[in-house]
Amino acid sequence: MPKTIQVKDNTYKLLDFLRKKYRLKTFNDVIENLALRELGLPEDMFGVDKDRIKPYSVGDRMEDREW
Repeated sequence: MPKTIQVKDNTYKLLDFLRKKYRLKTFNDVIENLALRELGLPEDMFGVDKDRIKPYSVGDRMEDREW
């Protein structure tokens, strides 16, 4: 559901500049892009765990684990 936020004129101009610079369609895209960049998250999560996960093995089953 869309929300409305208030920003100062200067902030609006900065967001509009970034929207044009990165050829984005909406201010939402600008804010999302900035937030993802600040948090260090990739825009696309596909393949984010590549080379960090190992293949599934029979020993990974919960009922076979020793507690």
